Amino acid sequence: MIRERRFSIFDEVMLGNELDAIHVNPCHIDSTWRFVLDHKDAEAYEVPNLPLKAQALFRAKFKPTTSHVHIQYDSSDGRTTKLLVMFESGLSAEAVIMRHDSSAGKYAGGPRTGAARATLCVSSQVGCKMGCTFCATGTMGFKGNLSAAEILEQLVHASRITPIRNVVFMGMGEPMNNYSAVVRAAKSMTGRCFHPSPKHITISTVGIIPRIISLKADFPEVSLAISLHAPTQELRSEIVPAARAFPLSKLIAAVDDYLTESKSKVFIEYVMLAMVNDTEVHAHQLGQLLRGKRVVINLIPYNPTSVVQQFKASGSIELFTFQKILKEVYNLRTTVRQEMGQDIEGACGQLHVSHRRSNGSAELDSLLQDIEELGVHR
Repeated sequence: MIRERRFSIFDEVMLGNELDAIHVNPCHIDSTWRFVLDHKDAEAYEVPNLPLKAQALFRAKFKPTTSHVHIQYDSSDGRTTKLLVMFESGLSAEAVIMRHDSSAGKYAGGPRTGAARATLCVSSQVGCKMGCTFCATGTMGFKGNLSAAEILEQLVHASRITPIRNVVFMGMGEPMNNYSAVVRAAKSMTGRCFHPSPKHITISTVGIIPRIISLKADFPEVSLAISLHAPTQELRSEIVPAARAFPLSKLIAAVDDYLTESKSKVFIEYVMLAMVNDTEVHAHQLGQLLRGKRVVINLIPYNPTSVVQQFKASGSIELFTFQKILKEVYNLRTTVRQEMGQDIEGACGQLHVSHRRSNGSAELDSLLQDIEELGVHR
């Protein structure tokens, strides 16, 4: 006898529809999620005071999670934990917990207690088709989209380790290429029993303009991060291939529009690559591009990886000078991101999972075709 497939209890849309079909109040979603979150080995139908119809439904159609933590890596300083999450498809992706309080070490692999100020970096896809030349994830090619439940389950696994205050969609994949699942997951993260509020959710993109416009309408409370990495269209096209589809002028216009309609923050992500985008000329070009805009520029020291070796990190003098020009000449709020988890390859640009590779030429052709199609619709 073949047993019917059971779905994740964290698929909020499916769960809500199924409860509605048997006339059970959706308020039980909250109590069920809270119970499953706090009882790792329990089944969803074991939730106390659950209506009998809901018990039968959960027993037949739902399981606590459809993924599991295959490997957990903890950094030597206890501040960063990388989770290799395995899905039912056999594919896997990485999520990273970054702790920002002085007592971070006590949370590494420990119970979900205390008031840690932690950020979770989640993946929205397995691999990525954007092909950013400095990013290890891009070397994987694109393997598949994650469902809203699979994205949310990364927060479930992380929350069992330490309380999560902030969630950033900056892990594997281009979130705007999996837009519906990302928005559904983000809303579930903020609307139920988890800790993050909408203002503590940040969704990143290399610049998928139609989706930036959609996000402004669908979930304006969240913050937006633009992976810019270059101050001119020519340079950006070299290191971020997707830039060919979305000209910098139109991307900045979309950011202006987003800032007009939304009170949320817009972060500009800028990976500092030695002798590529880190000169004083580049700093002035970036300052002129963003002058007067309500943005926060995050300068990100490049993190070396075992699979991308043609780049080097900018020196501390170049980094300091770049930041000084942006702050003092152009009055732009600029921070240098404190990198965490380099020793476990959990820092920005280092996430990479070895899956069986598909044909590299076919993946490149697919990427270029996607870029052309994106350009048509921009």
